[in-house]
Amino acid sequence: MALSEDYLYAEDVHPIDIVETLAEAHEWEFDRVTDDQIAMAVEGQWRTYSITLAWSQMDETLRLICTFEMDPPPRREGALYELLNRINDRVWTGAFTFWPEQRLMVWRHGLVLSGGQMPGPEQIDRLIGAAVVASERFYPAFQLATWGERDPEDAMQVAIAEAYGRA
Repeated sequence: MALSEDYLYAEDVHPIDIVETLAEAHEWEFDRVTDDQIAMAVEGQWRTYSITLAWSQMDETLRLICTFEMDPPPRREGALYELLNRINDRVWTGAFTFWPEQRLMVWRHGLVLSGGQMPGPEQIDRLIGAAVVASERFYPAFQLATWGERDPEDAMQVAIAEAYGRA
């Protein structure tokens, strides 16, 4: 059964209700922070990612923030920012940023749904999945550029050349 079949005949389904149902289906730990916001933990290969989705009725946007701890040595922050520019040039559906005060790497994406549109479960599931895939793909490059002291261009090669899937 498709994820959207549960919502086929429902009217005025709140996007965060859909996210909560998805979190339950995937068995992710979650906390419904407010009616318009949910926080969850999604286990990846490299990290556990903290994902928050928030619905803004005012600007009709479902915002996703996926974070993980990143504590680069201060002398390597310049390399990290150069790497972020290279990475963000290659991604299309979101962007990374580094929050130095919190020592967090952040993947951000806003799904704009103007005119009263509502996201479907498949769309939300894809949004969350894309955040985890991007974080997993570029995590080794972040580590190489900061702790491995590799040149950002070289560190980027691990993300570009990485094979996906299992043998």
